Amino acid sequence: MTEMPPYLAVKDEEKNSGQGDSDTSSDVDDWDLPLSFDKPRHLEPIKGAERVEHTWRVKEKYKTHCVALVLCLNVGVDPPDVVKTQPCARLECWIDPQSLSPSKALESIGHALQSQYERWQPRARYKQSLDPTSDEVKKLCCSLRRNAKDERVLFHYNGHGVPKPTTQGEIWVFNRAYTQYIPLSMYDLQTWMGAPSLYVYDCSNAGVIVDNFKQFAEQHEREYEAQMNSKSEEGAAVGPAVSYKNCIQLAACAAGQSLPMNPELPADLFTACLTTPVKMAMKWFVLRERTRVAPSDVHDLIDKIPGQVTDRRTMLGELNWIFTAITDTIAWSSLPPELFQQLFRADLLTASLCRNFLLADRIMRSYNCTPVSLPALPSLAAHPLWAAWEHTLDLALAQLPRLLRPAPHAPPADYTHSPFFRDQLTAFQVWLDLGKWCGWRPMPAQLPMVLQVLLSTLHRVRALRLLCRFLALGAWAARAVLAVGIFPYMLKLLQASAPDLRASMVYIWAKIIAVDPSCQVDLVNAKGHKYFLAVLQDPTVDSEHRTLAAYVLAGIVDNYPAGQEAALQGSMISICLEQLEGGARLAQWACICLGRLWRGETGRGGRVDQGWDALSEARAPAAQHALVRNAAALSLPSIGFGSVYMKLWNILTAMAREPHPQISQMANDIINYIANQVSPHITVDSVGRELELSRSGSKEPTSLPPSPNTRSSPLAHHEHTRTLPSGSRRGKAGLPHTISEDSVGNRERDLRDRDSTSSNSTLRNARVTRLETQAFHSRCPLPPAVVLFHPYEQHAAVASKDNFG
Repeated sequence: MTEMPPYLAVKDEEKNSGQGDSDTSSDVDDWDLPLSFDKPRHLEPIKGAERVEHTWRVKEKYKTHCVALVLCLNVGVDPPDVVKTQPCARLECWIDPQSLSPSKALESIGHALQSQYERWQPRARYKQSLDPTSDEVKKLCCSLRRNAKDERVLFHYNGHGVPKPTTQGEIWVFNRAYTQYIPLSMYDLQTWMGAPSLYVYDCSNAGVIVDNFKQFAEQHEREYEAQMNSKSEEGAAVGPAVSYKNCIQLAACAAGQSLPMNPELPADLFTACLTTPVKMAMKWFVLRERTRVAPSDVHDLIDKIPGQVTDRRTMLGELNWIFTAITDTIAWSSLPPELFQQLFRADLLTASLCRNFLLADRIMRSYNCTPVSLPALPSLAAHPLWAAWEHTLDLALAQLPRLLRPAPHAPPADYTHSPFFRDQLTAFQVWLDLGKWCGWRPMPAQLPMVLQVLLSTLHRVRALRLLCRFLALGAWAARAVLAVGIFPYMLKLLQASAPDLRASMVYIWAKIIAVDPSCQVDLVNAKGHKYFLAVLQDPTVDSEHRTLAAYVLAGIVDNYPAGQEAALQGSMISICLEQLEGGARLAQWACICLGRLWRGETGRGGRVDQGWDALSEARAPAAQHALVRNAAALSLPSIGFGSVYMKLWNILTAMAREPHPQISQMANDIINYIANQVSPHITVDSVGRELELSRSGSKEPTSLPPSPNTRSSPLAHHEHTRTLPSGSRRGKAGLPHTISEDSVGNRERDLRDRDSTSSNSTLRNARVTRLETQAFHSRCPLPPAVVLFHPYEQHAAVASKDNFG
């Protein structure tokens, strides 16, 4: 049987004395008291909830920075394998080529196509290749791949002026004299473009290109494996493999199909759907539905829709905003999560083209064309949300005559905003109110639309509150919100300083951190921890939401050095210490924040100590008075008064004066160890003499906190005896002074005076660790103008022109 440690050895007085009568003893030993928190649920190992692997993050996220626009129009010359109807579709990028000279028309169409793409990604690098040769295409593709490095490159091909692609997947370009059509193999195009890439084919029989693309990609992979095997035998290095699985393809029609030639449609119907979806959707809606506007006027009005795509306060901007929300919701509710993340959460340009592809699929299927994509997307042309989109178009078309053709002598008409998002929030609220009565709860279809509402300040507060109600349903709701793409929206909202958003923001972020703790990295990179530090120290915020802010901060600093460093620079220690006087739960999470901040930071103890804000007695009078009452006036010279080391030293000195021998022995062991570590020339006896000097009024510098060994032992040596506090020892007034000068006390005082005189030189020459620099921390925004020190306490008052602290 193992022996009990000496500090835990307990004497069983009842067994030693042989007395079994409990009535004879009125005192109960401390070790015989009933134990608390000893139930099995308290003793079992604490295990957190199992963390589920999250799939809401895009594993391979590429950005499209380079775009190649290859137009093979050959204006004025029809390809030999195409017989056009009369009249037929002529518009290219909403420009009639016959209205301009061939060279001018080609140049204008190229600039128009580039401007249409720039609406979706203005920061990309665009290069045009108008009626090119194969060498020009090769030079263009290699240049863009070299500039893009590992990012995505977009290749847009318009083949309306050349023959259809061949059965081997070859597209056509021109020779230098423009007298022949030259085939361009998809195998060569893959080699020049590399991966990742995005291809857009606007030509007839485009599906055959997609089919051959997969075959050529497999051929590239087989050739790379053979090359790697041969190079490995020779010992030569092999370049990295190109994965063509990261390539996305959008084709206008399937293999064997031709583009529609309806004169009421543009010739590049597929490109119009991808780059100008609102305008194309309006024109198609007018062609197939009876509207409130006369058909003779509506086409001219559609070309003049007021506003900008990027301005959601205008008609065009709001329609594009609603279209984005509807297509996003259609894709999210119909596609597998992995495919949705790959196509609709990859980057801005790719997501926009994939959303617009859903519109192209709906429109072109009505003209016997089946758009093809790789990865393959199912047909979503019959989704019920398209009815909401057409209703929005009908309301917008009804306002066009009033906005563009106001009545004479009438003030300009104001645009009436669509009630679409307000109605969607109401539907989401109904789902939250009534969905709890359903046994099986389907995912609300309005969730992606709620995220779009967060971009506008009009309904943002209501949307955040509804999201809080949804997140309160459980962890599955938080995972669903992350999967739909709330994370970038919430990161942007951390920059908003509106006070009415704080309650919802801290609640949502607490749910996100609880479900996926890895979000701490994104918060620190976006400097989001400053938002929660501001909420935590704001006294106008209620205790519940400050507790949630403390919970988020605890998650940010949990086992993450970068988060700990950022929180330390944001004065998290002093802010958390100020919350200790709040509610019990707020104080609990403030302590957890401090504990997690300290975890694993032993190498930066000095820096953390300098960042520790000294607490005044006014902040925590009850807790601090218990420590200051028993603490001496001395302190270590290398630490601050309010630091954690000083508080621990005060507690140790108080425990060392305990009459209980085991407690005082443990405290004395720690104190002696600290005294030996400070300097080999400073002993416990010298510390004791220094303590006496400080108590006798000496103003010599000190080196260590008071040692408890100089205190006289208690009169009663029983291990359970307790002494009265110092405030309870009261003397009797009026008694004469009967102590003589020859008493033992006077002689001891003279001896101590001689010892203090001889030890002054030792104390002055002692090698003691000191702070070479002093750090001054102030909460005031202005530099201090006046600093006054308390005459008796270790406090200082700092005041500037308009502030004091």
